[in-house]
Amino acid sequence: MSPSDNRSPSRADFIRQFFPTSPYVGHLGMQLTEMQPDVAVLTLPFAESLVTIGSTIHGGAIASLIDTAATVAAWSDNTVPENMRGTTVGLTVTYLAPAEGEDLRATARVLRRGRSLVYLDVEVQSVSGTSVARGLVTYKLG
Repeated sequence: MSPSDNRSPSRADFIRQFFPTSPYVGHLGMQLTEMQPDVAVLTLPFAESLVTIGSTIHGGAIASLIDTAATVAAWSDNTVPENMRGTTVGLTVTYLAPAEGEDLRATARVLRRGRSLVYLDVEVQSVSGTSVARGLVTYKLG
């Protein structure tokens, strides 16, 4: 958005600016691959710093990927918010297979938008196509 643009920023505008500057996102190395209304795709590149044992990515890193992908999808609409606040209020992760030495891709989809709560489903796969984890997230906007 240019300085001469007089419209208020949408949630999507905000998350596009916020994501690359988040210290935690940068620490884990997450990348925003795709964002459209109600959908976000993030990549978590494999790194030795994410490993718990051998070449298995720690479950906490996977949970963070799920939470972050859901956050981006929750903020991906073009609504101009009254304020720029939001938080995860519920996060359930089901681990399906070990994430072994590969980049991971998380696809978050909005299932339903309420007045302030957004319900999301997040699927995590390895780049070779193995389903690694599934997450259900409830996110509060405002």
